[in-house]
Amino acid sequence: MSQPCAVLRAAASRVLVAGLGNHGLQGTRHNVGMAVLTQLAQKLHVTDQWQADRRCCADVAIANLEELDLVLLKPRRLMNVNGFSIATAAETYNVDIKDIYLVHDDVDKPLGKIAMKLGGSARGHNGVRSCISALHSDRMVRLRVGIGRPVGEAMVDHFVLGRFTSAEQEVLPQVLEQAVSLLLEHILQGSRGTTAALAPDRGQGSATPSDKGDQG
Repeated sequence: MSQPCAVLRAAASRVLVAGLGNHGLQGTRHNVGMAVLTQLAQKLHVTDQWQADRRCCADVAIANLEELDLVLLKPRRLMNVNGFSIATAAETYNVDIKDIYLVHDDVDKPLGKIAMKLGGSARGHNGVRSCISALHSDRMVRLRVGIGRPVGEAMVDHFVLGRFTSAEQEVLPQVLEQAVSLLLEHILQGSRGTTAALAPDRGQGSATPSDKGDQG
């Protein structure tokens, strides 16, 4: 595995944006965080720059955005050990914990709802739990992308590892675009010294009781 193209600027601030998921299981609900990263790379015109970085066992692309260098990362590991890749990348690319963004699925929000959150518990999400453990902190910013819950007696683990239905796939491109827009808006507000809003949910999904108020 080779190292990513060196386009990091010495004077630029750095932000690490990581899409959580299971390597090799593209298209599943649990990998929607990685799908957002793919969309983000397209938005920033660095799709052709993804390269495997053996140091952090991840696919990495570098994007320059105003005075920032964004380190885009998709772990080449299973979800429950994603944190090892992200902690190593933070050290390798010299990124502070406060400048790490985790993008991940959220079963407590319907598909179409997205939200930003600073810190908080993993609430059963193995990828987030791994990151908190590996980084020894929960102070990362998290972009939560709703995928909904299974209907009836279907098991949540089978649901999240399943692929989006045809109907869901029709909605998904808009969800990914909204997620990327919110992510870039928050990152740029932070870099300009503007207080970035974290609270409001965005998107078209129908609200559920678990969407109300702040959650871990």
